[in-house]
This record gives sequence, C-alpha cells and structure tokens, in this order.
Amino acid sequence: MNKKEVLEIRKQFTPDNCAITRICGCYVDHEKEKKAELKKAFLSLPEEEAFKYFDIFKHTLSGTLGKNLINMEFPLDQELNGGSQEFLLKLRDSRLEDDMLIEEFYDKVIENYIYAENYYIILIHAVYDVPGRSSDGLEMFDASDTVYEHILCSICPVNLTKAGLTYNTETNNIEDRIRDWIVEGPVKGFLFPAFQDRASNVHNILYYTKKPEDLQPELIANVLGSTIPLTAGDQKTTFQTIISDTLGDECDYEVVRNIHDNLNEMLEEAKEEPEPLELSKPDVKKLLTRSGVPLDKLESFDEEFEMAVGEKKTLLASNIANVKTFQIETPDVVVKVNPERSDLVETRVIDGRRCLVIAIDDHLEVNGIEIPCTAVSGSTEYRE
Repeated sequence: MNKKEVLEIRKQFTPDNCAITRICGCYVDHEKEKKAELKKAFLSLPEEEAFKYFDIFKHTLSGTLGKNLINMEFPLDQELNGGSQEFLLKLRDSRLEDDMLIEEFYDKVIENYIYAENYYIILIHAVYDVPGRSSDGLEMFDASDTVYEHILCSICPVNLTKAGLTYNTETNNIEDRIRDWIVEGPVKGFLFPAFQDRASNVHNILYYTKKPEDLQPELIANVLGSTIPLTAGDQKTTFQTIISDTLGDECDYEVVRNIHDNLNEMLEEAKEEPEPLELSKPDVKKLLTRSGVPLDKLESFDEEFEMAVGEKKTLLASNIANVKTFQIETPDVVVKVNPERSDLVETRVIDGRRCLVIAIDDHLEVNGIEIPCTAVSGSTEYRE
C-alpha cells in the first residue's frame, strides 16, 4: 500500500464515512488471562465511545511507510489450505460473527504477543464501497463497482493512570484522584487484506508497529504467517555493512560522501511519488557506480547484497539515507554538517597527516561565542 491508499482507508474512520459493521474486543491481563470481551455492532456504540475507537483505528494506520507501516506478502505455503491467509480470510468472511473463530484469533495473539502488562485486542470488520473515479481523478460516489471488505486489528496497552490531585466539583475540594485503567494508543496492528489499486489484495497485509525496531517476530510469523522483514535500523546497518565489505580497505571519504549526496538527491526527486523509493540490487549497484566505486570493487557486490538482504528483496531509501545530518566521527571529534552542504568538508594531507578541512564563509561560533571572520584564515583543520 502507498500513502494515498492508506489515507483513503483512514478517511473512513469518521461518523460520516464509517464503513465498520462490527467490533470485537478482548481485555487481557498481565498473566495472559482474558478478563473481558466485547462483541457488538459498531453503530450501536455511544457516540463518544465510537469517536475514541476512531482515533485508535486512525493511529493503527499512521506513521512512515517502511518504518511504522510495513507491507508484507504471504509466503506461498501460507496461502495453502491451513495457512494463515486462509484463517484470516475465514475471519473476514465471517464478518466477526463466528465466536469460535474470534476466540481462536485471540488465543493466537495472546500466545505470540510478548508484553508483560495488560492490553486490549480490538478487531473490526468493515465494508468500504469504493467510489469510482472520473478521468480527471474526481470521486464519483454513485459509480462504485468495487467493495473492499476487510478486518483491522489494533493492540493497545492498558495502564493505570498516574497518581495525582484533582478538583472535585461536587465537594468543591482538591482531593486525591481516583486511579483507573485507561486504554492507550495502539502499539501493534494490521489491516487485511491490503488495499492496493483501490481493491483488495489478499496476498498482502499491512502491518503496524509504533516502534520500528520492535516488530514482534513471533506475532508476524505465527499469527500473520508473513516473512519477518528487516527493521528500518537493520536496513541501515545492512547497507553500511554492504558498503564497507564492498570497498574494503579502500573505503574512501569522497566516495561515502558521494553516496550520501546521491541518495538524498534520489529521495528529493521521488518525494512527490505515492510509493516509497525502494532500491533493488541493481539500483544499489548503480548508486555505487555513480558515486565513484571502482568496477573491480563491485565484483563481489551481488553476493554481498544477496547474503545481507536477499536476491529479490529491496531496501527503502528513506531507511538507509541520513537526510537530517551528515556526521563525521573520530575518537575525539564529532562534526555534524548540514546534509545539503557536505561539500564544505573535504580531506587533505597536511604535513604528512590526513586532515578534515572545513570551509568557513562568514560566520563561526564556538560554545555560543561568535568569532570574528578576521580571526580565522578561511578554513578549519581537524587532524586525525
């Protein structure tokens, strides 16, 4: 799913657009015991309660694609009889009216979701009548020919409110606040099937994680049956390892800086695209060549990439690029540069020592103290 497709489904979580038919919930305590369950038509909920659920569902489809929202594909074995895809399809097609299926789903989540405190599993069924679109992109609500039937799951922590004082309007006193249990925003969730090309794609699932580095592999593998992806952090580390292994002892500052500049340029060119920029093995190889990596150093690249990432897998450019900073480190010095002005820093050999040279134009400040331009000679050297 891309940004536009995610946004289109998020827009359904309002009173005017609501396509939710049924909601089920299960409150689980820290001992993994089911303490309370909810099963009812969504439109029967009180208005204020429904609004709070809408907020939870919107958050389950929020964040950055590739980090918080991850497109996953079912492996072929999970699309066979008895696979996770079949189970999720049964759950969807039951419209959440099969109690045994719902209980089985709760049991799967409880067994595989690692969390030491209380939490609330929310599951909804919705039927979105997808409006048609005219040639100029305008929606035609009376020309729908596609129905997107789906389920959305949100897993929310349930925590005790903080102790404190409160004003009691009945007694006109400041008193000790009564602590109660509150359902917080979701930390995990998924949408099935995926909504792609404005229709259902039963081969894919959209997974949500509040913390990109905490994917909960057991939940992905045993409940969703999907292949566990590399986290955003793992993708960055993997890319750095590929660069280091490919260049070896000849890992040059200028080449690394070129890779940084070229990656950011690619991201800038693709920022208006609905799909996040993905780099396949040929794309990364082309990036390295363009950045000045010698051809003889790319002889082992294919093998390095396949071992680290996989032959047919990709890396998200936004996960491997440093768009906010250009940082240079030595054991004693850390230099942070505006990523758009990495050209201000270069390496030179001065008096037989390799140095970083930083160009200074019209402003220099040290510990908040401005240094007059007449006091510097135009550049600053950091010797290694």
